[in-house]
Order: sequence, then C-alpha cells, then structure tokens
Amino acid sequence: MTFRLAGTLPKDVLLRFKGEREVITAQALAAKRPLTWHEQEELFRWCSARVDKYLDAGHGDCWLARPEIAGLVAGAMKFHAGERFDLHAWVVMPNHVHAVLRPKPDWTLSKMLKSWKGFTAREANRLLKRTGTTFWQVESFDHLVRDDDDLHRCCYYTTMNPVNAGLCERPEDWKWSSAYRPAG
Repeated sequence: MTFRLAGTLPKDVLLRFKGEREVITAQALAAKRPLTWHEQEELFRWCSARVDKYLDAGHGDCWLARPEIAGLVAGAMKFHAGERFDLHAWVVMPNHVHAVLRPKPDWTLSKMLKSWKGFTAREANRLLKRTGTTFWQVESFDHLVRDDDDLHRCCYYTTMNPVNAGLCERPEDWKWSSAYRPAG
C-alpha cells in the first residue's frame, strides 16, 4: 500500500496523467482493437511509474523528511506488526509511505490505514504546531500481491525507493526503512 501527504499530487497533475492514459487507450480503439490484458497491465505500470516519479521528486510539503515526523510514522507502522498484520517491507519517504503487509484476521487494510493515519496526523500536526490542517491525502493506493514473485517485487521496490529517488546509495542506509542497517 502507498499513502501520501496532502497536496503532494495536485488534481491538475492527476488529470494530466489520466489524460495521457486515455490518449493511449483511444489510439488502440481508433485502430479498432481493445487493449489486451497485457497491454492494460503495462499501461497501468506506466501510469504508476509516472506517479511514483512525481512523488519521488519531492513535490508538496515533505514533512516526512523531518526526522521526528519520519520516526513517528515508522514507529506507528511497526507498533502492531505481528499482532494486527505481518509487515514484510516498509519505507517512509519525504512525502509518502510504502508498506508491504498482510493483515491478520479481523484486520483490514482500511482499518490499519485509518489507525496509522489518524494517530500520526494528530501527533505530526502537534509537533508541527499546526491546527485544522489536513496531513494525509484521503485516498491511498493498494495492490493485491498475487504470488511469491510479486511479493518479492513489491518488497524490492519498497526498500529500493530511497535509492531510486537519489536519497541514499544503498537501501540499508535509509534510516526510515525496513532495510536500514546502522553503520558499525
């Protein structure tokens, strides 16, 4: 799952990405053929990569780049790991978060996300001395892991995100990640 800070992906940017996707789909329809399942999957990945690249560029408020806020979010994500969910990989980026997890019985992604976002928004806004301001974007993105290869791909993407965004050289150097390994 991916969730992000409010204002990090403005509506006009989302509409532009959606328009680009619609042009590709329209071209296939103009050629009198629908996109194949494989082409639809590739188009989805292309669109997701555009969103990821935009987020990784650090647009919007990057409250999660502040160590006290990143630590708050990381701590909240790990707090119920093993009890409410199995946490396979996670990373706190400057303006968004990725987590690869499997809910335990009686816990859903929406319940976990509500718990994380509610707690961290209150505490982060308190630390930032902000009131009446939305901290997290309402929607989030989730992906159903289909098999072990997909799980590996999602975990790899998650732990490599700070490297790919140019924030560190190795995943184990990024303090706000499940891959972090302190030097020494």
